[in-house]
Amino acid sequence: MKTLIGLLLIVLGVVVGVYLGVWVMFIGGIVQVIDAFKATPIVGLDVALGIARILFASVVGWLSALVCWYPGCLFLK
Repeated sequence: MKTLIGLLLIVLGVVVGVYLGVWVMFIGGIVQVIDAFKATPIVGLDVALGIARILFASVVGWLSALVCWYPGCLFLK
């Protein structure tokens, strides 16, 4: 039973990490920058926040994956 829980936590960590890192942060940042440039008065804060989302996508992805992955590895031991 502990092995199953550990494997589920590891899979959940990978899925959450990919979702937050790729979809929310990276693709969401690109969409935010494009929408900011489409606006008639370009707001610099929107562009800056979109670029920051793109730059920190990998950090957020790894940290969110580790939140579930590490306890999953502990269950496997």
